[in-house]
Amino acid sequence: MWDSKVRVVSSPEMRTLPRVRLAGKLDRYVLSNGVEMPCLGFGMYMMPANEVGETALRLALELGFRHIDGARNYGNEAMEGRVLAESGIPRGELFLTGKLKNDEQGYEETLAAFERSCEDLQTDYLDLYLIHWPKVGGHEDEWRERVWGTWRAFEKLYAEGRVRAIGVSNFLVHHLETLLERANVMPQVNQIELNPGYQQRETVAWCEHAGVQLEAWAPLGRGHLLGNPVVTDIAGRLGKDAGQVCVRWSLQHGFVTMPKSLHPERVRSNSEVFDFELTEADMVALDALDGPDNYTFHPDRLDEWAERVARAHAESGV
Repeated sequence: MWDSKVRVVSSPEMRTLPRVRLAGKLDRYVLSNGVEMPCLGFGMYMMPANEVGETALRLALELGFRHIDGARNYGNEAMEGRVLAESGIPRGELFLTGKLKNDEQGYEETLAAFERSCEDLQTDYLDLYLIHWPKVGGHEDEWRERVWGTWRAFEKLYAEGRVRAIGVSNFLVHHLETLLERANVMPQVNQIELNPGYQQRETVAWCEHAGVQLEAWAPLGRGHLLGNPVVTDIAGRLGKDAGQVCVRWSLQHGFVTMPKSLHPERVRSNSEVFDFELTEADMVALDALDGPDNYTFHPDRLDEWAERVARAHAESGV
């Protein structure tokens, strides 16, 4: 179990500036409670719980990734735990993120779900635990009460030292403000979809003002940005690939990010983003690619989910 004094309040004034030079994947952002979070991680979304997924995760560890972004809903926590245990890497060198499965929200349900995740991951604590989504299909009218109960359980786990940091995922401003009506601890992290094509600027501004660290999922825009001429032109000039440009864009905006892939060459490529820098003009050009409809899943538009999940999986190219 992680053992430390727990800071139970947070405010913009208490925010510690990132301790990051962007010189390596283990450079760390400092969360509002003082916990250090590696700036680059390896995403476990759509990693199959079989030899293929195991091979990709082992390669990531060999390449020096120590920040692993997982979730109960991904269905691969047992595989992740087995590979990490077999790696021999000391637990204290790893930064493990878990996310609560949507249908396990609620106070008692959350506490039980956390124990199941820890058992599968072969650990007795998590470095970061997130509410995966604010709203759950079939419970739209009671999402506030479910989030409040869930967060109370998160605060208990945090106070007991079972989790080093707590946060949310896919929370927009109105979800965050609703959470804070009953919260005693400010979320330290908000993991949302962020890439040059979909920038969620209102939520980003809110989190930056409140001292909530942003974490970017889908940093390559689900692959849609890899053929964008603005991205490819910048990549060509720098001698890099389009994916590396997108990952670097996230890092230079101060976002933690965790690209994923099953392909060895892409796992390696996604890690090689610390030997170049995007210019101010590059960042402006990439920022101009923002569009309101370039999202994968919108947390308030649950009627779209089945269609968009199928599309995302078909287009993933993991």
